Amino acid sequence: MAAFGQRVRELRTQRGMSLAALAEAVPCDKGHLSRVENGGRRVTVELAQRLDTVLGARGDIVAAAHLEVAAAADPRPWESAELLRRVQANDAAPATVEALHATVFELCCQYATRPAVELRAEAHGWMREVARLLHRPTGLAAHRELLVAAGWLALVVGCVEYDLGMRAGAEATRTAARQLGEEAGHPEIVAWSWELGAWFALTQSRYRDVAAAARTGSAVAPGGSAAVQLAGQEAKACARLGDRAGVQDALLRGRKLLDRLPVPERPDHHFVVDPDKWDFYAMDAYRLAGEDGRAATHARTVLRLGAGPDVEKAPMRMAEARLTLAAVAARAGDLEQAVATGIGALGAGRKSLPSLLMVAGELDVELHRRFPGEAAAEEFRAAVREVGVGGPRGGSRPA
Repeated sequence: MAAFGQRVRELRTQRGMSLAALAEAVPCDKGHLSRVENGGRRVTVELAQRLDTVLGARGDIVAAAHLEVAAAADPRPWESAELLRRVQANDAAPATVEALHATVFELCCQYATRPAVELRAEAHGWMREVARLLHRPTGLAAHRELLVAAGWLALVVGCVEYDLGMRAGAEATRTAARQLGEEAGHPEIVAWSWELGAWFALTQSRYRDVAAAARTGSAVAPGGSAAVQLAGQEAKACARLGDRAGVQDALLRGRKLLDRLPVPERPDHHFVVDPDKWDFYAMDAYRLAGEDGRAATHARTVLRLGAGPDVEKAPMRMAEARLTLAAVAARAGDLEQAVATGIGALGAGRKSLPSLLMVAGELDVELHRRFPGEAAAEEFRAAVREVGVGGPRGGSRPA
């Protein structure tokens, strides 16, 4: 069953609705709805919006529908995983890997600012180089270092593939990254593979799976950057489940972990959590919890810290901060400000399709609940639809 159909069925079951009852409430043909739930028929955005309203999904179903459209455009979903299997299948090779590690490090640092398609292409090139090196005889130490380099490359590629809506390929790449980390004996790579899994689950509305991934990944590498980010993802999931105690626990746990880590020399490295990012997690959790003052304070901090002299240092993080401020404006009754700020966020040059649509979908539902029938709310919905259908082809997830 496709992720979209699975989410619809879960919500329908939770609300005690039969398929026939849901079809009547939407309204739509029961057979068509059954095929949508089972993944046999692609959903339209219009049907997703009606389902979202009937099931009270707060934008979850709308965002999931946009992701289904983007995932269908993935022409070669197993390409990255196949390259990584080549790395694992070959015996070790000699090589001086210092230059390779330096290159991989820089690719990780370029994640937030470099076009995703371009970054994926270069990372693939380096995967091929690693596979070539592994064809040659070498010692166990060199073999392990090559596997470590391949593991980090896989994590980068998994991120950009999911950013681009390539859901199947991203999951295969994430799994390969975990296997490479396990084979190399590198717990942090393994933990980050679970963090990707938590992110995937969060943006697919599988909130309880986020907590499971957080527990597993944190147990693998309990004191590293991945554990901090896993706590942040867990806080986001708890907020969407309405679990305020869980939000506070996850945020407190993550903050304590973060305070024990040294300040990174390169905070732009995507797999090193810099202290500034904690405002981003708190912002999202407090927005969902309805604590508008705290959410707005953290959002303004995200915008201040992300601003650079010439270019935004954290563009996707800042886009979600603007969506947060738009939600706060909507709750204060300022529709014009909410829509202007929200559309401005959607127009950012750097986009992560799953994360952006998740938050924008939640704002869309909020606007239509508070301002039904208003043209401005419809204008925002149209802007969200355009982003979802067109899909970002050069963006990044919140870095």
